[in-house]
Amino acid sequence: MEMPAPLPRLARPVRLSDEVFRALESRIRAGEFAPGARLPTEKELAGRFGVSRPVVREAVSRLKADGYVETRQGAGAYVGAQPGKLSFRLAPGGAESGEAAQVFELRLLVEAGAAELAARRRTAQDLRDLRRELARMTQALAGGLDGTEADDAFHRAVGAATHNAHLGRFMEFLGGQFSETRRPTWADPALAKAAQKEHEKIVAAIEAGDAHAARTAAQAHLRNAARRLGLLLEKE
Repeated sequence: MEMPAPLPRLARPVRLSDEVFRALESRIRAGEFAPGARLPTEKELAGRFGVSRPVVREAVSRLKADGYVETRQGAGAYVGAQPGKLSFRLAPGGAESGEAAQVFELRLLVEAGAAELAARRRTAQDLRDLRRELARMTQALAGGLDGTEADDAFHRAVGAATHNAHLGRFMEFLGGQFSETRRPTWADPALAKAAQKEHEKIVAAIEAGDAHAARTAAQAHLRNAARRLGLLLEKE
């Protein structure tokens, strides 16, 4: 059976603050602004980039949140001692960015490993949680509703079943970043039905305690999910 043609992705306009953020991040990474160096003032940056000061303020705020700079009361923004090494964030634009395939590769490695670990460690409560979210998606499918939220919760439940707090939080982070990519699947009954069958295989393998089958089912699901977005991942 041939896979249905992938749905087209809609391009979203890049915000000015994203562009300023990327430009400053790139220069910091390249060493143009060394650790401890003071960034130009908000007014100077606005003039250089030809944008408003609120746009610069938002970009600098993101740099601070990502650990690239630190602000000092009344003194401005300074490059951190270890710029960008104390946090992790996907590139602005999420699934719409040119890095979407690379992020799916990351998800493929992480989520396949998580499914394998979940099959080894799952408890009775974990299985109840997985079955609950699976049932919610089945109900959404039967009623022609959007099952994105239940889909997100399902993947979080797989992460929780690993009983590795760090892995669970990282999977939750990845799922949150790509939540919107699941909506096109749920907007098409045929695609949603195919995805649900993949979810069922993952749960069946975890329930059976079959680590290899769980990994294989998760890998197939991620590859198909990428294909549904028009992305082809490198074959093993």
